[in-house]
Amino acid sequence: MRKSAATLLLALALPVATLAQAPVQYTVAFPNAVHHEAQVTVVFSELPAGPLQVRMARSSPGRYALHEFAKNVYAVAATDSKGNALTVSRPDPYGWDVSGHDGTVRFTYTLFGDRTDGTYAGIDAIHAHLNMPATLAYGKGQEQRPAEVKFKLPTGWQVATQLRPDATKGTYYAPHMQYLMDSPTSLGPQKVRSWQHQGRTIEMAVLHEGTDAELDAYTEKTKKIVQEAGAVFGELPAFDFGRYTFVANYLPQTSSDGMEHRNSTSVTSNRPLRGDYAVNNLGTVSHEFFHAWNVERIRPRDLEPFDFDRANMSNSLWFAEGFTQYYGDLIMRRAGIFTDDQYAQYALSGLVNAILNSPGAARYSPVQMSQQAPFVDAAAAIDPNNRGNTYLSYYLIGGANALALDMLLRQNHKTTLDAYMRAVWEQHGKEQQNYAPAKPYTLADLQRVLGQVSKDTAFAGQFFRQHILGHELPKFEQLLAPAGLLVRRARAGQVSLGTRLTYNPADSTASIGTPYLDSPLYQAGLDREDVLRKLDGQRLSSPKAVQELLAAHKPGDVVAVEYRTRGGIRTTQLTLTEDPVLEVVTYEAAKRPVTKAMKKFRADWLNGKTK
Repeated sequence: MRKSAATLLLALALPVATLAQAPVQYTVAFPNAVHHEAQVTVVFSELPAGPLQVRMARSSPGRYALHEFAKNVYAVAATDSKGNALTVSRPDPYGWDVSGHDGTVRFTYTLFGDRTDGTYAGIDAIHAHLNMPATLAYGKGQEQRPAEVKFKLPTGWQVATQLRPDATKGTYYAPHMQYLMDSPTSLGPQKVRSWQHQGRTIEMAVLHEGTDAELDAYTEKTKKIVQEAGAVFGELPAFDFGRYTFVANYLPQTSSDGMEHRNSTSVTSNRPLRGDYAVNNLGTVSHEFFHAWNVERIRPRDLEPFDFDRANMSNSLWFAEGFTQYYGDLIMRRAGIFTDDQYAQYALSGLVNAILNSPGAARYSPVQMSQQAPFVDAAAAIDPNNRGNTYLSYYLIGGANALALDMLLRQNHKTTLDAYMRAVWEQHGKEQQNYAPAKPYTLADLQRVLGQVSKDTAFAGQFFRQHILGHELPKFEQLLAPAGLLVRRARAGQVSLGTRLTYNPADSTASIGTPYLDSPLYQAGLDREDVLRKLDGQRLSSPKAVQELLAAHKPGDVVAVEYRTRGGIRTTQLTLTEDPVLEVVTYEAAKRPVTKAMKKFRADWLNGKTK
């Protein structure tokens, strides 16, 4: 973590002897794991006089909303170096003040955790998957101290973490609080696969119920992903302790998630490591490993350093997450996990359909979508919202713009998005200091580097004005044609109501979700939670019946609709429109001729970059 000017001035004013501070010592034990509890002890020593402010984080690296981790902490107590009880008060919902200490505070608490993912803590008799902000309390003013963590493990459990092990002490080390909080840890009967790539150790530490053969096959595909990701940037990062760990949990009680970290990633899913399930899991692996460069070391200035006391807003998640979304799938194709047709179906169709059919994307920019993260990134709220018409995930709007930019660079500037990412890496990612980027980027930096790589500053400025700061939509029909890829209606000639229906079998009605701006229901004046009673004179007895009814009509047909709204029962006319869902298919699948130039363009783009 970079020190502020105020911190540096304070350090200069202190005696030299005080600068080498004792580490904060943590012990995490599991005497009641079957009931999802851990016992945590933190020892703060060499403290200055006055109350110690102990806090739980309110937010977590890679997440941008508030999560209020203190809600799962109880049975708090504190003693001094002699075991004398100390006064603990509660100044706010997020922590505790400890008074009367003698320079040492031994702070203990019980932690409850029963959600295994990248944000929270999941504890049971089988394992513990710990996101550190959800697990470990910290002391205000102690953030720059190193930390040592000791895990008291049940029989048969091992540790998987990016924390540096110290075999002589039986502890795990972090240089400061920022690194500690960025270090997810999985405890349980690990199955480990390890290999060397470019002088770095890459390891998979996996909890799963499958076979060793399934894990071996999964590891081989992961190796290809690692190679292809490295090829984009020309090298692997210099992992701080020479090692990168996939902290992987595929047990049945696990929630699907992926969370990037500096020298590791937390990947969780209840899907097994076989068949199509493995492909879905590998998609998360690919996305998260790309983050080892993009967002962990190539980092936006407005996220550095991460603030654990508040929601963290960034203007650049369209790049940090969105460009990573694009590359996660592209690397799957280059690694041979997807075919061209599968890549078009699963990856390109999703990006193109999302941005071109999103009312929000037509009204708001990728920067504005990034700014919404504190409200949408696993944030909890109970009031209704209108995000269906105002928001598109920065993953999708960013990924779609990454695709568009790659096509523009390849077609018009004799370069690639790979070259752009390498240039951003060289200027804003490769140089690190104190386990943090030396030169975090701004939006202006990203535009400047694009001008350098494209050798066209006017193009770079226009692209940012129109597509990043503005909300002009890419023309994907033109952009993808040189690759022999066709953008078309997925259900051409078929009609759609343009919203989600929830069927009520008891009375053969259907409640509608939030209708999109241009949908037939929206234009007819229907709103969320209105109840459709009759459509074209017929009751809505089942989804199949409604599908058959709509199949009998064509775009432009006008049908009568009877519905119940907050003002009572109403009737109106509904003009049906063509189903807007788009898909991307290869020219081969569309039975169109494919030229040699198209094949070469596609191969240069999609084929693997490693031998």
